[in-house]
Amino acid sequence: MAGNRGTVKGTFNFNPEADAQNLRKAMKGLGTDEDAIIDILVNRSLSQRQEIKIAYKSSIGRDLIDDLKSELSKNFEKVIIGLMTPITLYDVEELKRAIKGAGTDEGCLIEILASRTNEEIQRINDTYHRQYGTTLEKDIVSDTSSKFRRVLVSLSTGNRDESKHVDQGLVQEDAQCLYEAGEKKWGTSEGQFITILCSRSRSHLLRVFDEYKNIANKDITESIKSEMSGDLEDALLAIVKCMRNRPAYFAERLYKSMKGLGTDDDTLIRLMVSRCEIDMIDIKAEFKRMYGKSLYSFIKGDTSGDYRKVLLLLCGGED
Repeated sequence: MAGNRGTVKGTFNFNPEADAQNLRKAMKGLGTDEDAIIDILVNRSLSQRQEIKIAYKSSIGRDLIDDLKSELSKNFEKVIIGLMTPITLYDVEELKRAIKGAGTDEGCLIEILASRTNEEIQRINDTYHRQYGTTLEKDIVSDTSSKFRRVLVSLSTGNRDESKHVDQGLVQEDAQCLYEAGEKKWGTSEGQFITILCSRSRSHLLRVFDEYKNIANKDITESIKSEMSGDLEDALLAIVKCMRNRPAYFAERLYKSMKGLGTDDDTLIRLMVSRCEIDMIDIKAEFKRMYGKSLYSFIKGDTSGDYRKVLLLLCGGED
């Protein structure tokens, strides 16, 4: 599902057998040639990497993923294994990681479910069920609670209206409904926000946001921030941001993963791996516009070693 706004394009003179042999050579014997591994895998598309995986198995008789896992470690390993994973399966594994274990990575759940299309969500649901023998919805229900759970379950059905037609009467009705559910009353009817933001089409919602501003004299995001809190606030803001400008939403997630002390490596890796063939060019442009510095310079200042090397290549150079 490579888009044409990606920084990773794949190679024209593609020879999966030669790549397989060179990868084996990079890992055989003492020491590992990380540069060779990076050079081969970053310069191939996701579909080409799947072919390399098959060629590696048939010509060398070993499992490429197992070999990579035994030779690499830490964040660098996570990036390389991520690059080898089909995109839907990658989303599925990230969702499972976010749910299982002691704490829940709410940010990951919100990011994936708020930004994917119906078709992508359907594929995620099918793959999740195949992979884990349970449904994504069941896992969300057992791991989250209250209104936040409602948002995630609603998004995970992948049933958003995707028509381009906009009914101006319904736009005004929804905008008024949101105003009355929040700003106009004491206490907030979050249910109305959830229903409208999780089910209406993008074309419709963009008009609703404009109409809302006329009625409430403030942006919908300001109302969400003042009326809600915690995970519910984060989820509804993410939906609004993705509707308005998805690359800008991803740019903000990247910025927050690196700013201040420490790095949220899981988020940084997930975004760089999952968007490098889809819209990384747009994400970089939005990052620069929003923060006045390049994504490249942020990554360079925040990471090191082979991990830094591979992320900078996925970023596609300085801009």
